[in-house]
Amino acid sequence: MKVFVYSCRRFDEQEYFERYAGEFGFDLGFTEEPPGPSNCCLAAGSDFVSVLTTPITAEILDRFSEMGVKMVCTRTIGYNHIDLEHAKAIGMAVSHITYSIDGVAEYTVMMILAAIRNLKMIQAKNSENDFRLEGLMGKQLRDMTVGIIGAGAAGKAVLRDLSGFGCRLTYWNRSPSPEADRLAVRVGMDELLAGSDIISLHLEHNSETHHIIGAEEFSKMKDGAFLVNAARGPLVDSRAMISALRSGRLAGAALDVIEDEFGYYYNDCRGMDMGGHLMDELRSFPNVLVTHHMAFYYDRAISDMVRNSFLSMEAMAEGREIPYRLA
Repeated sequence: MKVFVYSCRRFDEQEYFERYAGEFGFDLGFTEEPPGPSNCCLAAGSDFVSVLTTPITAEILDRFSEMGVKMVCTRTIGYNHIDLEHAKAIGMAVSHITYSIDGVAEYTVMMILAAIRNLKMIQAKNSENDFRLEGLMGKQLRDMTVGIIGAGAAGKAVLRDLSGFGCRLTYWNRSPSPEADRLAVRVGMDELLAGSDIISLHLEHNSETHHIIGAEEFSKMKDGAFLVNAARGPLVDSRAMISALRSGRLAGAALDVIEDEFGYYYNDCRGMDMGGHLMDELRSFPNVLVTHHMAFYYDRAISDMVRNSFLSMEAMAEGREIPYRLA
């Protein structure tokens, strides 16, 4: 069996692909280029194709199918870059992955602490040799209430990690979670918004969660709250967030993801004029910390992403149920 890997990062992924291809007994081909109509031919003779977040359109799926590709594996948790309906229509299997979520939880806690201790402003002043204390006093997490929106694997891991800080923990989830209940109090959305000093998002992005935090939700938050988003950018209405920051409703935000990040994050944009882009506007706030979708990026997660892709390929090759199958 053969797998062809698109968008293969030589500086971190290649090592794992070579290791696990040997372990699972697969032939391996790869390119650093993302898939597109002009290079689908590179996958000729391959049973499986591995991709990242590049749009996998109906045209690309058709080309892969014509070449005998049996399954497209995205080595991401998110999958809205793949035309799943067309994949189902042509009988192309599609899978995604999961990975150890503990590092995402750790990153979220780091962003919470950075936000409430004014780390961005401290670093900015420090770089200018301005060592005065005025305007830099932070808050103690133990004295605060943290509201977690979404009690899936990531949300529960964040609740677990935060429980050691002694802060009050609440969560909102569509269904009860016995595991989350051992760590936090389940509340309604309005109660969470009104009662939280820090709100952290841990949801998938879909039609139901798109802009789940918008102008109405910001109006219900207590003055001086902090917003943390290490999940998906479109969960938050960015314009409404910017208005809340300007009005002082939000004391600050820590954003690992933003709307309209596609095409920018993970690319070298040093020669690009970012003026007028949402990212540039958000970075202009002294109380908004922006990182470029990095919560997932740690050694254990990258290894898991590659290995779990091979597990799905192996299952299909052996006629077993495919883990994390989408189509």
